[in-house]
Amino acid sequence: MPGAHPGARVREAASYADGVIAGAHVSSAGGLHNVPARAAAIAADGVQVFIQSARTWKPTAHRPEDLAVLRAARESGQVQYIVCHAIYFINLATDEPALLEKSRAALLNTIDVANAIAADGIVLHVGSHKGRGLEATLPQIVAELKVALAHLDGPWLLLENSAGAGGTIGRDPVELASIINAVDHPRLGLCIDTCHAYVSGVDVTDPQQLDALVEQLDTLVGIDRLRCLHVNDAAAACGSNRDRHANVGEGEMGDGLALTLSHPLLADLPMLLETPGHEGNGPDAQEIATLRALHAAGLKRRQAKQKRAR
Repeated sequence: MPGAHPGARVREAASYADGVIAGAHVSSAGGLHNVPARAAAIAADGVQVFIQSARTWKPTAHRPEDLAVLRAARESGQVQYIVCHAIYFINLATDEPALLEKSRAALLNTIDVANAIAADGIVLHVGSHKGRGLEATLPQIVAELKVALAHLDGPWLLLENSAGAGGTIGRDPVELASIINAVDHPRLGLCIDTCHAYVSGVDVTDPQQLDALVEQLDTLVGIDRLRCLHVNDAAAACGSNRDRHANVGEGEMGDGLALTLSHPLLADLPMLLETPGHEGNGPDAQEIATLRALHAAGLKRRQAKQKRAR
C-alpha cells in the first residue's frame, strides 16, 4: 500500500474487542511524555495532540527523551494511533508573504515532530482564501503541500474539512478533492469532522445524505485516503457554518451519530473526539464510553436491518 509504515494503516491492523479505535484529543501540557498516561486514564486507544501551543507561532522545544516516550508507546501498541494537529494559524492560501513563511515553518515543524514520534498522521486545516477563491489560490496551496509532503517519513498528511464559514477552504469534498488530485501524492489524505460536515450543510445523520457524502469521497479521491474521523456532535444547526462542538449524543446530531459511525466504509476508521467533555476540560472517560456505545449501537441496528431485509 502506498506510503505504508508500521501502524500507518490501522484498518487492517485493528484487533480490539469492538474492532475500532476510540480516541481523543489529549493534552500535551508538561511534555509529550505525559500523553500515554493521560490516554490510559480515559481509556483512549488513540490520541490527537498539539505539538506546540495552539495559541502561538513559537514552536515547543521538545526533549528527545519525551519524544522517545511517545514513540515507544506508539510502537509498542500502548497507544494504537497518533495524529498531530497542526496549529490553526496556518494558512497556505494567504497572499501575505510573512504569514505564508510562518505557515510553512509551522507545518514543517509539526511534520518533524510527527516523524520523530512515529505518528500515523498530521491533521491540517488548509486555511482561507479570504474571498479570492480556491481556483486563484490552488497553485500556491499545491506548491506548499508538495514541500511539506517531501518531509514526511511515515505519517500521512490529512486535510480536514472545514465548517464552511467565510473563505475557509475544504467545506466540501469537491474542494478537498481539487487539492488532493492536483498534488497527487500517495500519503495525502483526509480527516473528516462530523460536526464540520453537519454545520456545512450535510446531515450525516440522514442515511441518504451520509451515503451520498461517502460515495462522493470515494469517487473523487478514493475512500482509502480517508484515514480517521473527528467525532464531534454539533452545538449549532445543520447548515449554520458555525463550528461549535458538543459532547457526543448531546448536540444537534444526538444518537444519529450512530448511523455515521457504523457506515460500512467508515466503521473501522479511528475515531477521535474533540468534545468539551463533562467538566469542560476536553474528552473524558465518559465520552470515550459513549463513543464506543454509539458505534456498537449503530452496527447492531444495521445488522438488524440487514436481517429484516433477507
